[in-house]
Amino acid sequence: MKKIFHTLSLALLSAGAVLTTSCVGDLDQLPHIEQTSSTVYTSVDNYKAVLGKLYVSFTIAGQEKGGGKADLTSNKGWDYMRNYFNMQECGTDEVVYTWLAGDNMTGLTYLTWDANDLLVSDMYYRLFYNIALCNEFLRNATDERIASFSEAEQEEIRHYRAEARFLRALAYYHAMDLFRNIPFVTEADPVVGYVPPRYTSAQVFAFVESELQAIDGDLLDRTACEYGRACRQAAYALLARLYLNAEVYTGEARWTDCITYCHHVMEAGYELEEDYAKLFNADNHLRTNEIIFAFPVDALHTTSWGTTTYLICGAINNASDTQNPADYGAVSGWGNFRMRGELPSLFSDGDRRAMFYTEGQTLDIDVVENQAYGYLSVKWTNLTDDGQAASNTTSDGASTDFPVFRLADVYLMLAEAVVRGGQGATAAEALGCVNQVRERAYGDTSGNIVEAQMTTDFLLDERARELYTECVRRTDLIRYNRFTTADYLWQWKGGARDGQAVDGKFNYYPIPSTELTANPNLYNEGY
Repeated sequence: MKKIFHTLSLALLSAGAVLTTSCVGDLDQLPHIEQTSSTVYTSVDNYKAVLGKLYVSFTIAGQEKGGGKADLTSNKGWDYMRNYFNMQECGTDEVVYTWLAGDNMTGLTYLTWDANDLLVSDMYYRLFYNIALCNEFLRNATDERIASFSEAEQEEIRHYRAEARFLRALAYYHAMDLFRNIPFVTEADPVVGYVPPRYTSAQVFAFVESELQAIDGDLLDRTACEYGRACRQAAYALLARLYLNAEVYTGEARWTDCITYCHHVMEAGYELEEDYAKLFNADNHLRTNEIIFAFPVDALHTTSWGTTTYLICGAINNASDTQNPADYGAVSGWGNFRMRGELPSLFSDGDRRAMFYTEGQTLDIDVVENQAYGYLSVKWTNLTDDGQAASNTTSDGASTDFPVFRLADVYLMLAEAVVRGGQGATAAEALGCVNQVRERAYGDTSGNIVEAQMTTDFLLDERARELYTECVRRTDLIRYNRFTTADYLWQWKGGARDGQAVDGKFNYYPIPSTELTANPNLYNEGY
């Protein structure tokens, strides 16, 4: 069986494991408590089961198939990664959403959201729910708490503890990137009656950095780590991404540190997968040569109507007479989103990463809510290597994992950091990394570039070509100061057909108004 952590205890949380950011406004809390921590945290197997919940809370929304017995009763009830995809992609030059009114997606699509936006609220509470789960696990994994276990068992739990800290750091990184200045709470804070302080993005950055560095010795190396668990190199990749965007969060560039941690990943022996498409199919759990860390998804044990089920079915036109969902291992298309014209236009002939369905589709989007406008991404599939559907996406969801970090991204991060002046790698090394990515894309050296072509503008476009729909585009555009400004316009940016600049406040999302009411320490700037 390819996935880990499938059998999860419903007795996950003690009575204190609620969202500790505040009173959580209009959300109903459903922690599904059947036992207390004193009966749950009694064996290494139970610790691992609870750790499994920390992982799958990024990909499913509840305790049962498709989000049944929901962890949170919220506006849409979508899982973490479906929300995160929408926040990172749907306002950019990559994705345009179809069902604007029905799915409350107008604000995200046109960069016009406010503090009352339902989907912004859903993402916010999903983030802090996951953080709360990690905090509760860590309260019960202290050295004192596990002292009664054997030394071998304690060592195993210390690995689990480091992974929980990694997952919390990942969630805090996402929260900082999306919302900037946020409430901050750890396992050391009281569970009841505590009103978290407001941390600036620089303070959150410092916490994430220190956490990832502190767990270095307790995370397993990739060679000893079960698939789906965070290895030491996953923490290195997150640090590299943190440093790549450091100037946005702290005002101080950290290009050299980015290069250092890219090297730490590269020293672990990863290699690019020869076939780009196989990184995004239902057998992508076999691509551990390139994929550093992934969220496992499968139809039997982690059934989700979000995450990769969403990426596969959501990109298939459900009003087309020509596109066949079975070609992608799907039973039906949902028609949620298409590609804005700027993305396909970045690709040159021969680039095999340009995986778009074009028959009956226009390149340009003249009508947002008409599925005939805009190419369809077919990068993600529910097909195995031999071309068979891995599952029934209508009843069981997809079985394609979501790669969170992979080597090609690390290569491109290193190259950008070098071009921007970082030390520790030469321009020749950076160029070699870029050309390895492009040789895979073209199947030969015909797409290779020379050093003079390796500019920041080129690398922004190359990241789009390599990483489109992988939840990095918004962050990349903000780092380049092009997400809200007139320096780069795309179709329907700001709600205008040919694009327009928007207020700089849209470089981050607002803390939901319900949260502002509950926590007097919080406030929004610009909203």
